[in-house]
Amino acid sequence: MNEKIETLRQWIDKSDNIVFFGGAGVSTESGLPDFRSDDGIYKANYSFPYPAERMLSHSFFMSNTADFFDFYRKMMLYEDAKPNNAHLKLAELERQGKLRAVVTQNIDNLHQLAGSKNVLELHGSCWRNYCMDCGKFYPIEAVSKSEGVPRCSCGGIIKPDVVLYEESLENDVISRSVEAIRHCSVLIVGGTSLSVYPAAGLINYYRGNKLVLINMSPTPYDSSADLLITGKISEVFSQL
Repeated sequence: MNEKIETLRQWIDKSDNIVFFGGAGVSTESGLPDFRSDDGIYKANYSFPYPAERMLSHSFFMSNTADFFDFYRKMMLYEDAKPNNAHLKLAELERQGKLRAVVTQNIDNLHQLAGSKNVLELHGSCWRNYCMDCGKFYPIEAVSKSEGVPRCSCGGIIKPDVVLYEESLENDVISRSVEAIRHCSVLIVGGTSLSVYPAAGLINYYRGNKLVLINMSPTPYDSSADLLITGKISEVFSQL
């Protein structure tokens, strides 16, 4: 492990064109649950009558809006969460001119809270919300502090600016992510099972020879990694 950490440190020291691509595992050490692990949201023993994946779908949002928000407030919003060592180190690397972009599947805003500026949010952010009628934007409190279905001053429903199941990722975010990954010299992938598409397929655009995978469990791309580190992402980054 120490040799692998040293190799990663050297690659980072010698590069000014790094991209980080991360998933739920980046935030679990800040107290947020992931989705697919044994103690994740999808397997949680909760009182809701439907599976989590159904309750996070566009069709469920439209047909059972009040139930959606009941689930969303209780299971998806963590306003008090703080950035961990991984978030903070990535922000530091960006300030040093080494990290060009963070591409994230997370919706928790922790990269921004840590100080990162160029954050490409593939699945949106629960900290942004908008009226479905007039388009007015609202902060997270408009949802978290409301009851029932949150409403805009115009009467429209306030929808979280997150990508639900059955919804498409934003083309602009995808294009910018592909561009960043395609042209970076070091691609660090951490805290993701690389099993959710189309997001996971983005690493196929990488053209370099320094693909770093950091995860607690195996991924479908392990054999493609130039450097494979098994461990918690924040613990790895705390050693850099």
